[in-house]
Amino acid sequence: MNEQCVPHSPGLRAWLGLLVVLGPVLLVAMDGSVLFLAMPKVSEALSPTAGQALWILDVYGFAVGSLLIAFGNIGDRYGRLKLLTTGAAVFGAASAGAAFAPGPGWLIAGRALMGVAGATLLPSALAVISELFPDPPQRAKAIGIFAATFAAGFAIGPVIGGQLLNSFWWGSVFLINLPVVVVFLVLAPVLLREVRATGTGRVDVLSVLLSAAGILLTVYAVKHVAAAGLTGTPVATGVIGVTVLGWFVRRQLRLGHPLIDFGLFRDRVFTVAAITGLLPLAAWSATAYLGGIYLQSVLGLSVLDAALVALPGAAVLTVTCIATPALAVRVGTRAALIACHFLIAAGVLLLLATTTSGGVGWYVASTVIAGTGYGISFSVVADTAVAAVPAERAGSAAAIAETSNEVGNALGIALLGSLAALIFRLQGPGLAGTLNETLRIPGLGTAVIGEAKAAFVTGLHAAAAIAGLLHAALGAFALRHLPRASTR
Repeated sequence: MNEQCVPHSPGLRAWLGLLVVLGPVLLVAMDGSVLFLAMPKVSEALSPTAGQALWILDVYGFAVGSLLIAFGNIGDRYGRLKLLTTGAAVFGAASAGAAFAPGPGWLIAGRALMGVAGATLLPSALAVISELFPDPPQRAKAIGIFAATFAAGFAIGPVIGGQLLNSFWWGSVFLINLPVVVVFLVLAPVLLREVRATGTGRVDVLSVLLSAAGILLTVYAVKHVAAAGLTGTPVATGVIGVTVLGWFVRRQLRLGHPLIDFGLFRDRVFTVAAITGLLPLAAWSATAYLGGIYLQSVLGLSVLDAALVALPGAAVLTVTCIATPALAVRVGTRAALIACHFLIAAGVLLLLATTTSGGVGWYVASTVIAGTGYGISFSVVADTAVAAVPAERAGSAAAIAETSNEVGNALGIALLGSLAALIFRLQGPGLAGTLNETLRIPGLGTAVIGEAKAAFVTGLHAAAAIAGLLHAALGAFALRHLPRASTR
């Protein structure tokens, strides 16, 4: 990485530059979760189908996750600052387009373009921060702030969305991006310098296409099976998607400069860290999305009240993310990794106590306990992954850890959200594909409404149970197999 003309000790310019860079970082994280409480309003305004509603939520995360490593390589080759400013401009334009989308298809397209732009921002922002802070202790502090900002964005996204929807229409959750983007585009050329790496090799375009196509085809199949049953088209699509992903993996094993270095997964510590990057985001995104619908459509809370109910968990997650690095120094990252999984398991399993007639207290307790685990995982994953591999492979390790976060965020909604949709289709009254669609049908009787709400809660319980059991299993695996000496 080019660090010429950089002062040894960061001054005011470096800290102002960090502040400017954190704006896009916060936006990318927030937009992964800002619709969780907004979906009932979006559904009311645009009337998406069950499949479209899930795509509105997670096409963003899949676009970010499938392109993150590719844009990291492109930024290394052609310039991080150039990519950062271009991505920010596209992100702002796509946000405006999403805010005024006339239908669900346009909103999905806007969210997809936001995801593509978001994939340019995260790796470039991290590289620019490293250029601003050449001194290792200062750089570690700055990257810690970066990680805390990213985690805070995920946590406060639903709360901010709920607050905005209390006074404005659903598109306002996207328009709040524009002032931050404008400030960044004005100040970035003044405070930041261009950053390039040497010897990165060329970007393998076929690998980019294979990873994106494989992920999207596979998820498309999962969604359509959940929404419409086991029919020929989604099954064939799923087979093609899995085949494409297999082709992608084989190609990475042969390339001199792969997008993903699968050889890193031979290290047990790295593998656990990578899964820890993915699984907590999957659990968090699925339960936050389903929980937002539960609070509003099942319990009848207003958007503002639902946002307030989500606030304690968001606050705990953010504080834990900031406090974890110092705690990990005392107890070790091994203990932190193990604790995060058991805390998340305990938290999400509390959702099993929710019912159609009450459960706000259980929901708050769930988000607070699980939020502690989420905060720990967000803080230690990248550091653990990088520490587990040789220094010359640290860049690849960090990229995989970052990508696992984004893919986990999208997979949680795609897989666990589709499971909940499937259960609703099988156990609900059969009048529509989602709870919100069903409740909008005029003239429903009390019994039908109760049946629809009960089916949704059953789906929520199934998603929570699977997420909780997976975390408990990974925590037990880490407790038994992670070597004590390897994670300090």
